[in-house]
Amino acid sequence: MKSLLPILLLASAPLAARAQAPMAADIAGKTAAGVSYTQPRGWSAATSGSSTVFTAPGGDLRITVVDIGVAADARAAAAKAWAMFAPQARRTVRLATPGAAREGWDERVTIAYETSPSEKAVVQALALRQGAAWTVMIVDGAESAFGKRLAAASLIQQSLRPAGYTRESFAGKAAHRLTPERVAMLRDFAAEAARTLGVPGAGIALIDQGKVVWEGGVGVKRLGNPEPVTARTKFMIASNTKGMATLLLSKLADEGKLRWDQPVTELYPSFRLGNAETTRATQVRHLVCACTGLPRKDYAFVLSEPGAPATDSFRQLAVTQPTSSFGELFQYNNLMASAAGYLGGALAYPRMEIGAAFDRAMDDRIFRPLGMRDTTFSFADGMKGDWARPHGRDLDGRTVEIGNGFNETIIAHRPAGGAWSSTHDMARYAMLELSKGMTPEGRRLVSEANVLERRRRGVVVGEDSWYGMGLFEQIHAGVPVVTHGGTLLGYRSNFFVLPEAGIGAVVLTNSDEGAAMLDPFLRRLLEVVYDGRPEAVADIGAAAARIKAQGDAKRARLTLPGDPAVLADLARRYRNAEVGPLTTRIEGGRIWMHAGVIDAPLATRRNADGSVSVVTVAPGAIGMEALVGRGPEGRTLTIRDSQHEYRYVEEK
Repeated sequence: MKSLLPILLLASAPLAARAQAPMAADIAGKTAAGVSYTQPRGWSAATSGSSTVFTAPGGDLRITVVDIGVAADARAAAAKAWAMFAPQARRTVRLATPGAAREGWDERVTIAYETSPSEKAVVQALALRQGAAWTVMIVDGAESAFGKRLAAASLIQQSLRPAGYTRESFAGKAAHRLTPERVAMLRDFAAEAARTLGVPGAGIALIDQGKVVWEGGVGVKRLGNPEPVTARTKFMIASNTKGMATLLLSKLADEGKLRWDQPVTELYPSFRLGNAETTRATQVRHLVCACTGLPRKDYAFVLSEPGAPATDSFRQLAVTQPTSSFGELFQYNNLMASAAGYLGGALAYPRMEIGAAFDRAMDDRIFRPLGMRDTTFSFADGMKGDWARPHGRDLDGRTVEIGNGFNETIIAHRPAGGAWSSTHDMARYAMLELSKGMTPEGRRLVSEANVLERRRRGVVVGEDSWYGMGLFEQIHAGVPVVTHGGTLLGYRSNFFVLPEAGIGAVVLTNSDEGAAMLDPFLRRLLEVVYDGRPEAVADIGAAAARIKAQGDAKRARLTLPGDPAVLADLARRYRNAEVGPLTTRIEGGRIWMHAGVIDAPLATRRNADGSVSVVTVAPGAIGMEALVGRGPEGRTLTIRDSQHEYRYVEEK
């Protein structure tokens, strides 16, 4: 962080005279050149000439928007912005990736800069051009601050639009029905997007006016095997499970077993968070609101040995400290969502082990009544019959099949993301959302009030986007969309419902690159339904170029095979008190690292400050980085996410 602090301090000095106090609510504004923005609640702003600087509470993260005017290209525009913002800064560009033209901008380029692990910093820029004039947004600050304030940073970025631009809006416009011709347009888009991105297969379902108008697949279930994806092909749906778990809570609320505003400790007395005040304040609704101040902590179970019991979610929550105030920020926490589902299981079947109780409650109250026959939490059943294998990119950018062992980490925390399902079943779930609690056959499963309670707008996620309880509500071009996505290794998915139009869609993919299909598919759906500007195809092309560029840049920064001197000096066994052991071994002439479910060969990377990291390079597990060190206790390896650090010490 030392190299970053001078930049922040020097930048602030000339701006103080025109600084603006933190806002009590999000507020719209404009730069000197008329570029519109939204200043997030709680952030202060200051202007100096052509620069507008937004400072996060705590002062450890700044986002600067600079009106540049004419520049040769995106890199030149960014260099000009740095010269104005922090002329003493010397940052090396690591990667510049163009995006599709959007929201009035003719060109959009994201620029990432080299940082060293010891800085624990985020340094990046976004260069935007309209006509000959450039605007640059610089993000510069602590990695931990950026991690917890990502929603606010997204709000600023998404709200940047050139002077005079009028946003596209479909508000009040009649929706076209999904006729066979329009269905074909969406199917063709999905098939071409999968081909462009290298996604082996995708399951698609389309819903209109209470009926599935098409369900099936594009591509194959497994590379090298011609069997096509079908409507009954099972995929892991990851965090789409969360909305199903809150549907269980809705059902239990109907039964009088819980109230949304009821303290969790009244229902589950042993529930604890790392902060006593937060524990007391947590109501049932807060378990899945992403608003309690508890940060994401996925490495805690990724780096732990598999096989933990369901109670491990509660054990980990009891030692997790909040990093923001209650209700202040959107911070996505899988452990809290896991606890929500297990609470439902315990209320439904209090004499059963909570994992088994949750599984049974979901089967009895949600899956079977909805006719979701393919949906299960059993890995054995999921990987049986008609199922899609997971795929990812290897270090050379080739799409390959990967193992499913990593995804077994979610078993202990399965209410947060452990379900398998098919497009056929997910369509039935989406129809229940559209009908506000009715099954496709017209039988009420959950009350309308408690279905809609899950959509109540909570914390802001970005521009025109809010999180409820396991569901997002977003406004796209004036149209409300209820949605949630899912991410596990080799699986990416989303479902979308347009409540005002009575239209829904499901997209399940069997590849990490499937993530790049999801938002463009929603955009294409809106284009087809409302005659929107054709932008989705360009989004796919830009995403494919970005994925390739990022992969090439990642490969170029690695030494492979790894530096023999660094690898030879690694200890064979390390330990971290929180998550357990980390071991290294020689296999096939290469050094491998094993920690929890991570088991991969290692490359090395020399960082800008001269330090060295070892980096995993197995397909689907590329990029887990451990900083090599040495302390009084002996050799060390340090693995970090944005807000946590796991320091492993050599076992002697």
